[in-house]
Amino acid sequence: MSKLLEKLEIPKDRLKAINALLLDGNMQVMGDFLAVVEKYGSPKEINRKHRQARKLKNLMRLVEERAPGHLADLKWLIEQRDAGAFISVADYRRSVLGENANSVDFAEDFAVTLEVSALQYFPWIRVMCERAIEQRTLVPGRFIAVRKMKESEADGDLPAIVAALDIIGASFVETLDTKGTDGSNPHLGGPATLTGYFGGIGQPNEHALQWLDEFLYYYTNYGVQHVLNFNAGTILLGFLLYKLGVDINFKISVFFGSDNPYHALWILTAAKLFSRKDGTTPLIGFNWSNSVNNRTMEITAQFRKALGFEPVVRFEHHITETWKSIVIQPYDRRAELMQLADHVANISAKHEGGLPEVEQTRSHPSDILDYFRAKDEIIASGDWDALQQNFLDKVDACNSTARMLTERGMSFLAARNLHR
Repeated sequence: MSKLLEKLEIPKDRLKAINALLLDGNMQVMGDFLAVVEKYGSPKEINRKHRQARKLKNLMRLVEERAPGHLADLKWLIEQRDAGAFISVADYRRSVLGENANSVDFAEDFAVTLEVSALQYFPWIRVMCERAIEQRTLVPGRFIAVRKMKESEADGDLPAIVAALDIIGASFVETLDTKGTDGSNPHLGGPATLTGYFGGIGQPNEHALQWLDEFLYYYTNYGVQHVLNFNAGTILLGFLLYKLGVDINFKISVFFGSDNPYHALWILTAAKLFSRKDGTTPLIGFNWSNSVNNRTMEITAQFRKALGFEPVVRFEHHITETWKSIVIQPYDRRAELMQLADHVANISAKHEGGLPEVEQTRSHPSDILDYFRAKDEIIASGDWDALQQNFLDKVDACNSTARMLTERGMSFLAARNLHR
């Protein structure tokens, strides 16, 4: 076996050829990449702009300019956080296990990140937090947004959400508008033809560079650091940008369709090849396809650890899904997560839908196609309250997972500034 595996070693002259290509300023594929980056300055200058944009006072200034009504909610959130209004992790565990919680050695090394998608609108945050205070439940530690970026930028929700999640201590991933439903593939229709995107998510030709340009715009102007990545080309651009010294992060989207260990090996190998001298990579989330099973994640965890990425690259696993337009229902992976989470580290339990038994009772159950609707149209149709309820159902599903983990002596990561 070892003699056979030796044939797979990459000769140094192959690596030399790749380096020669990457360092060739006359190679158009590299020149075009650098031209986009240089629009925003040197890596050092780009990072400086990002840090300035991410400061709370600067985010608040943008909110005041575009949505002054949001300022009261942000100040309320700070007050509730500072007053310790939210249940602590220790008290939450006692609420589930009683006094037995004091004798349980919770597996903190295998804490599961509580994640909800999609957080589309800023007003939902206060409603979620008020319920968490009243019901003594948890605010998740990670959120994904899939709303149109330009719309969110224009109405002030974008800076308000970034500020709010920094206040509560939750990570946040945005979905850029160059995501395939922007007309990039002229042979496909809109979101209703999502199946057509699985063969190529819709970042053809010049759209990969447009994705890079869009990322740098929101990175330098709004402090957006984490975005979804759908395409092998834009994944490579993310690796290259980080290698230059720009401190971006990205997660691979479920729509990339990563569903087996060899696909993961390809991506994590590339992450290692393009890692910085300190060994870090911009790839911080690996969202598996809905078809993935526990065995695939166990196998991948083995070489994720061997490459030094276990604490860096989070496995993001869809535990629930929107009731409509994505998977056969009922879809509920909580039991499988319980079998996995005690021995595979750094997992995020992503709740894209409510619990199936709840979803089927709603007059407007969650629908992934709602992510692509314009805000004005949602309000005009009368669906605004229904979409907020869908979001709250996802938060409730996330809390159900936290309870199941706690009952089994396993740990979770909720909003770190709220649940201390």
